[in-house]
Amino acid sequence: MAEYLILIYEDEDAWARLDPDTSQRIMGDHQVFGEANRSLLRGGNALQPTTVATSLRKDASGGFSMTDGPFAETKEALGGYYLIEAADLDEALAVAKQVPAPFGGVEVRPIRTFA
Repeated sequence: MAEYLILIYEDEDAWARLDPDTSQRIMGDHQVFGEANRSLLRGGNALQPTTVATSLRKDASGGFSMTDGPFAETKEALGGYYLIEAADLDEALAVAKQVPAPFGGVEVRPIRTFA
């Protein structure tokens, strides 16, 4: 078994415009996803919006520059993730297809292990 990170990228503006009932329904969809995939889930969380992100980059002098906001500005931002354990990429992709992401999509990345 290998571990995969399912990264959820969505349009934050679409989330901000949601009415409470729709938001609650989507969160319920995530609960259903979690229950359906309980045996494979190893973790996961929703993230605060990019408006509260802080990005750090090492500068040429060996210090750091700090910027308010996300690492990269895009229409779709990283909004959350699930860490799963799957037999192979095909199984990980099958799980990822179930993730509720009505305003974007998901990315599946294998976790790198170091010996």
